[in-house]
Amino acid sequence: MDKQSGIHYLREYREAGSSHPVPVEVTRIRDTVVAGLGDLLQGAFDAVDDSLFELANNARSNNEQNRYFEAMREIRIKRKGVERHFQNAVAQFFSNPPRTGQLHEDTLGRQASADSLALVGNDDLEEQVALTAMITKAKAHFQGPLLQLQTRFSHVYEGASEVSPVNPMAPEHLCSAFTEAIQALEIQIRERLILLKQFDRYVVSNLGMLLDEANRILVKAGVIPNFRYHGKAGQQHSASERHTTASGQDGAPAQEEHHSTASDGSSAVFEQIHQLLARQRANSGIPSRQHSPDIRIINGNELINLLASLPFNNQVNPEHDLSEGDPLVIDLLSAVEQILAQAKTNDGKKPALEEMDEDLINLVSMLFEFILDDYNLSAPVQVLISRLQIPILKVVIKDKSFFSKSTHPARKLLNALARAGIGWSNSDEKARDKLYEKIHSIVQRILSEFEGDIALFETLNNEFEEFLAKENRKSSLVEQRTRESERGRIKSQKAQELVDRVIKERVARYRLPEPVYKMLTNGWSRFMFLAYLRDDVEHRWQESVKVVDDLIWCLHPHQGDTERDQWVRVVPGLLKSLRAGLEEVSYNTTTLDETMGTLKHELAEAFRASSSMETTEEPASQDEPPSEAQEESSHQPQDAVIAEFMAEIDSLEIGNWVEFGLVNGACFRCKLSAIIEEADCFVFVNRMGLKVIEKTRVELAHEMRRGRMTLLEQGALIDRALDAVVGSLRSKTA
Repeated sequence: MDKQSGIHYLREYREAGSSHPVPVEVTRIRDTVVAGLGDLLQGAFDAVDDSLFELANNARSNNEQNRYFEAMREIRIKRKGVERHFQNAVAQFFSNPPRTGQLHEDTLGRQASADSLALVGNDDLEEQVALTAMITKAKAHFQGPLLQLQTRFSHVYEGASEVSPVNPMAPEHLCSAFTEAIQALEIQIRERLILLKQFDRYVVSNLGMLLDEANRILVKAGVIPNFRYHGKAGQQHSASERHTTASGQDGAPAQEEHHSTASDGSSAVFEQIHQLLARQRANSGIPSRQHSPDIRIINGNELINLLASLPFNNQVNPEHDLSEGDPLVIDLLSAVEQILAQAKTNDGKKPALEEMDEDLINLVSMLFEFILDDYNLSAPVQVLISRLQIPILKVVIKDKSFFSKSTHPARKLLNALARAGIGWSNSDEKARDKLYEKIHSIVQRILSEFEGDIALFETLNNEFEEFLAKENRKSSLVEQRTRESERGRIKSQKAQELVDRVIKERVARYRLPEPVYKMLTNGWSRFMFLAYLRDDVEHRWQESVKVVDDLIWCLHPHQGDTERDQWVRVVPGLLKSLRAGLEEVSYNTTTLDETMGTLKHELAEAFRASSSMETTEEPASQDEPPSEAQEESSHQPQDAVIAEFMAEIDSLEIGNWVEFGLVNGACFRCKLSAIIEEADCFVFVNRMGLKVIEKTRVELAHEMRRGRMTLLEQGALIDRALDAVVGSLRSKTA
C-alpha cells in the first residue's frame, strides 16, 4: 500500500497510540485539540482552493492555468487523507510526546550552516525558511500559554521534567505533522508554499484559543492551578514562590526593568539575536565580560539620559531641511563609549554598559546600516529616516518588543514612512510636495518632542495614516481614470490595427473596382472597428469579416453551376448586410446609394463575365508575413538572451513599484497599474495616479537586461532589515 496515501499512516498511528495510553488528564485535551485543529485545517484548505482558482483565473498562459487546475484537483482528491494523517499525527503526539524544541532546533541547525545550505535544493530551502518563520512567529506570539502548558504537561507525563520538558501542542510539532502529511501531494513548490501560508494563517495563528482551553482543562484537573506567567522566561512560579522571585532570597531589589524583561515573550526576537551575538563573540575569542569592582553598570534610564547628550541631537531647528546632505551615519556604540569615558561619578567608579545594552546598540546600528543601504527606499526619505537612529535606540531600550511585534507603534510608523515614500524620485520637487512635508514634519517632531513616551509614535502614526488615506483616495480615483482611459485607447488602437490588417490581406491579391475599394476602406472598416469593440456583447466581429470575404468571392468569376447557385443565394443577404452596416456608422446617404448602385452593377457584371477581376502580379513575398519557422529562428537568439528576465516580468503584479533609468542618468519610479493582456501592454503610473510609461513584456525584459529597470521590494522596512541582520549573524556564527 502506498504510504503517501495516508491510510498506512492512519493504522500506524492507531497501533502506536494504543501501546502508550494517554494520561487521564490529557485525554479530553487531545480530543478537543484534534477536533479543533481539524476544523481550522478545513478553513485552510478552503482558502488554498480559492487561492489556486484565482491564480488559474488570472494565469497568463494555458500551461500556467493547467498547472494551477491540476494542483487544485490533486489537493481536492487527497485532502481528506491529508486531514486524517495530520489529525492522527497530532493524536500520536499526545501518546508519545517528543521533547519540546527538538524539531525546531534541528531545523534551525540545518539553516544556520552555510555549508549545509549548499546541499539543499532551492525548493526545499524555500519550504524550510517558510516553516522556520512560521514556528518562530508562533513561539514568540504564544510564549506565555505555551510555557504554562509545557510546565503542566511536563508535570503530567512520566519521564518529563524541567530539564526534558514535553508539550504535544508545541508549534514545531504541529508544523512537522502538517509538512509530513502534505508529502502525499504531488504539487510544485509554489503550491506547497501557498499551502503553508494558509496553514499559518488559519491554523497556527489561531492556536491561542486551543492553548488557553488546554490550560483551563489542566487547571480544572488540579495541575499546578496557581501557576502564572509573568513574561520572564525561567522565572515562572506558583503563588507560594512569587515573593522570593520579586525580591530575591537575600531581600535585594530586583534588577532594573529593562534588563529583567529581556526574556519577555514580546522580546523573543531580540533574545535570539542576543544569543547569536554572544555566539559570535565566543567564536571570535572575545571573553565574557567580567566586571571589576571599580566599574558600575549603568541602568536603562541613565543610558537614555546619556543619549540625550550626544552631539547628533541638534537637528531640530524648524527651518532646517533634514533631508539636505547625505544620510546620517552614526557609530552609536563608539559615541556612547566616548561619553561614558568622559563621565564623572560620585562614587568614583567608571560607568560601563551592560552587555545586553551593548547588543541593543549594535543591533540598532546594524538595522540602520541596512536601511541606509536599502536601494528600495527613495533617497529623500532614506535621509529623513536616518535621522531617527537615536530616538529608535531610546525606544528599544525601554521596550524590546519593537523587534518582535509588528504592531509596535514605532515600528509601524517607520514601515509606513518607508512604504509611503517608495514612489519618490530624486527629481521630485520636495518643497511643493505634501507627502514630503508630512514625513519631514513627523521626523522633526520625533527629534524635538520624544523624551521616552512611546505614545508619541502611536499619535504620529495615526495622523500619518489619516493623511495617507486622504491622499490615496485622490490618487486612486486618478489612477482608475487613467487605467480605464488606457484600456479604451489601447483596445481602440488594436481594433484599428486589426481592421486595417484584415482588409489589407483580403484585398491585396485582387484589384477591386475603385468604388468598392473605397467603400471597404472608408465605410465598412468603421463598422468592423465598432464590431470588434463590442464583440464581447454583440458578437458581430466574425460576421463583419465574413461580409468582406463574401463580397470578394461574389466579385470573383464563377463557372460551375453549384458556385453560381450559391452566388445567387449569397448576394441578396450580402447587399442587405452591407447597407445596414454602413447606415449604422452614418455613411453618407448620397454616397451610399451611389456606392450600392455601383456594387450591384459590378456584381452583375461578375456574374455574367468570365473574368471580371484580375489577380495582381505582385510577388506574394512582399505582402505575406514570414513563416512561423522563419520567425521562430529569427527570434530564438533574442529570446534566449532575455528568457531569465521574462520570468521576472511575469512575476510582476498590479501595484508593484519599479524604477526606470533614462539614458541621461536620471531615474523615475512608478507603479504597475494595469496589464492589458490582449495588447501585451504594461501601464505604469506615478504616485499621483498619472500615466508615465507603457511598455510590452519584451520591452520590459530588455530594459531589465540593460539595467535600466529595477524591481523595488515593498515588504515592511523593519521586517526586511531584521531578516537581513539575523541572516548575516547566522552566517557568521555557523
